Amino acid sequence: MKRPETKPDLKRKDKLEAFDRLLTIMDELRENCPWDKKQTLESLRHLTIEETFELSDAILEGDLDEIRAELGDIMLHMVFYSRIGSEKKAFDIADVLNGVCDKLIRRHPHIYSDTEANDEATVKANWEKIKLQEKGNKSVLGGVPRSLPALVKAMRIQEKARGVGFDWDSPHQVWEKVEEEMGEFRGEFDVASGEVADKQKASDEFGDLMFSLINYARFLDINPEEALERTNKKFIKRFQYLEKASAQDGKKLGEMTLPEMDKYWNEAKKL
Repeated sequence: MKRPETKPDLKRKDKLEAFDRLLTIMDELRENCPWDKKQTLESLRHLTIEETFELSDAILEGDLDEIRAELGDIMLHMVFYSRIGSEKKAFDIADVLNGVCDKLIRRHPHIYSDTEANDEATVKANWEKIKLQEKGNKSVLGGVPRSLPALVKAMRIQEKARGVGFDWDSPHQVWEKVEEEMGEFRGEFDVASGEVADKQKASDEFGDLMFSLINYARFLDINPEEALERTNKKFIKRFQYLEKASAQDGKKLGEMTLPEMDKYWNEAKKL
């Protein structure tokens, strides 16, 4: 197999030296620092999750300096896990890196073999098929982590199903499904009173509606998790303006009417 030609990386030596420096520091900390010596795979887990969300925030804010810093934190965690793995004589950083390199080569046969894939959809489909073969032909959805947040999990479920051809043919069909699910959800409550006859059934219908909306967003190439998080951030900024501006005018939120609060909210929207 002939490897594809790549442009020479003039800074490769600097990158390797920086990575070696991190490995050296990790070894020194693990052997000499009371806190680092105490850590386990389990104790690092929640910290890694936190660091991942901090990276996500930095990406959504478009803060490149913060992205760089958060990537460093996550890189540290990967090296930390690998160091603990080597102590358990299970794996080391070389095993981790060679493992992911081997996987990338296997799952890109259009680059490292004679398979043809001239568009993104074909690449993704090949990836899922190869991944399924690697897992011993278990469930297509078996690789979706059970602990993923529900919205992200719905996205991954749909993407994996699409990878093996289980998908709608056109956005129009998906939108019809959205309207159908909206009607079924609407039928479970009274709009005027807000009364729900069967709360569990209404909850189920709401879940179906959300799933279909996420599906439609995928057809529009919109990431629903990112879209919702941007709306969250937008709401927080406007609400905090409302809090600050009303306080400057000597008003308290709990004592204001909704029209009074709307005045500050609309000011925030203009800003």
